[in-house]
Amino acid sequence: MSGHDASGHLHVSPESKAPYADDVLERLHADAAEVIARYPQKRSALLPLLHLVQSVDGYVTGRGVSFCADVLDLTEAEVSGVATFYTQYKRHPNGEYTVGVCTNTLCAIMGGDLIFDRVSEHLGIGHDETTDDGRITLERVECNAACDYAPVVMANWEFFDNQTPESTIGLVDDLRAGKDVVPTRGAGKVCTFKEVSRVLAGFEDGRADEGVGAGPASLLGLRIANDRGWTAPGAQGSQPSPADAKEGSK
Repeated sequence: MSGHDASGHLHVSPESKAPYADDVLERLHADAAEVIARYPQKRSALLPLLHLVQSVDGYVTGRGVSFCADVLDLTEAEVSGVATFYTQYKRHPNGEYTVGVCTNTLCAIMGGDLIFDRVSEHLGIGHDETTDDGRITLERVECNAACDYAPVVMANWEFFDNQTPESTIGLVDDLRAGKDVVPTRGAGKVCTFKEVSRVLAGFEDGRADEGVGAGPASLLGLRIANDRGWTAPGAQGSQPSPADAKEGSK
């Protein structure tokens, strides 16, 4: 296990500091060089490099912190300070699938709290804990940015809309069973945490155009605007008429 102290510095288990195998380190250096080349200042590559570490180790390991510090000419304290700030960077071994249940205001009212409680009981784990088989890490999420589909659950940041306790229990059971699980929107299936981490590091997996990008609830405002002939202020060199503005306020 690992954690961080009051200073925010990352503290990890001794085994997470074990050196990378030579072939793994060689690939890491090659990938890191590709990422760093995208930035005018190489220290700006820290965020994607932390995702790259997670794509190899499954979380931010001690050796991963050392690697990032070395290739970016940073101190380990600077790297661990960033790794302990963002919740997408895991401080201890993470499951193959992070299942995040939104319990922010709207999702909570629509059933998010109940979903979390039922799934937590079903899996026997709480927030930021992982099942014994290493398959599922469960999280309370502050907001999944999909309020029009509340309550929303995400699995490795793929959307599962309009969820219920029963549907989410079915989701985690299917993931644990190794089944291909299709999200409501986005990629054709949910990928593993390590696979998604590599994408977040900036390496495309060819799935960007799969699935539905935006569902009916998200597009409703656009449809109403088109039906009524509304345009954004200044669009096509014109402003909405007073009649349009009056109609839009109804």
